[in-house]
Amino acid sequence: MTGLNRRWGLGCSAALLALLLVGCSTRSLNRAPVEDRPLRSAVTETKTAADVKIAADIPVVKQPPGFENAGLPGYYTVKPGDTLLRIALENGQSMKDIARWSHVDNPNRIEVGQVLRVVPPLGNEVLVKPVAKPQVEATPATAAASAQAPASAASAAAVVSKPAAAEGDINWIWPASGAVIAGFDEVKNKGVDIGGKAGDHVLAAADGRVVYVGAGLRGYGNLIILKHNNVYLTAYAHNQTLLVKEDQSVLQGQKIAEMGNSDADRVKLHFEVRRQGKPVDPAKYLPVR
Repeated sequence: MTGLNRRWGLGCSAALLALLLVGCSTRSLNRAPVEDRPLRSAVTETKTAADVKIAADIPVVKQPPGFENAGLPGYYTVKPGDTLLRIALENGQSMKDIARWSHVDNPNRIEVGQVLRVVPPLGNEVLVKPVAKPQVEATPATAAASAQAPASAASAAAVVSKPAAAEGDINWIWPASGAVIAGFDEVKNKGVDIGGKAGDHVLAAADGRVVYVGAGLRGYGNLIILKHNNVYLTAYAHNQTLLVKEDQSVLQGQKIAEMGNSDADRVKLHFEVRRQGKPVDPAKYLPVR
């Protein structure tokens, strides 16, 4: 009986110990989620800091000037190899005007992707105002002639009061007296080449304003560009001597340069007529010789 009691007491003790272990295990399991929370929070904070670092390392893309106008009518996006002078010539504008409209501080520095305004803002059209032709001073002899010929005076008054011709109506003259040695070709020759001797006169083909003087356009040598109105430009290339300055007004037939062979294989004048920037055949505009 004593042995049985001893075995029963040992069994009870083992059962009691098992219950205690189960209780401890249960309490530990109940506390586990609470203990894990700080660990999850630390992981989350670490990821957030890493994301911020990655975002800070991403470079900010700088957009070229005027990019918001890309593709809009009246605007041009600069391409590799472009110069402001060539863009101006091909759009029938003055380089200085495009620089002003596009807020370009240095006309010699434009960047690929930059968007330039190539038509004047509304109400800011560029008007060409050539120098007025000198008037003949009245003398007693001319006064007497006027009194004897009232019909002629009336005719002269009619000419003076005649409305100005449309912008497309220009009576052109030949800019040089030599023979044409190369005709117009849309791909190979955007004007006509006129032969001559070094120093021969180069004349303004019509009244206009000088919008470029220099040698900044490859293949043209010493170049002069005249703007005649909001439709037409003319270009005079390969000159030996340039006799006018930018923004100067010139008259039709005025000597503006001397013929030469700058950036050319022989002495010649390369002459272009551009209608709204597009080269057209000068032979269709110049008088028949």
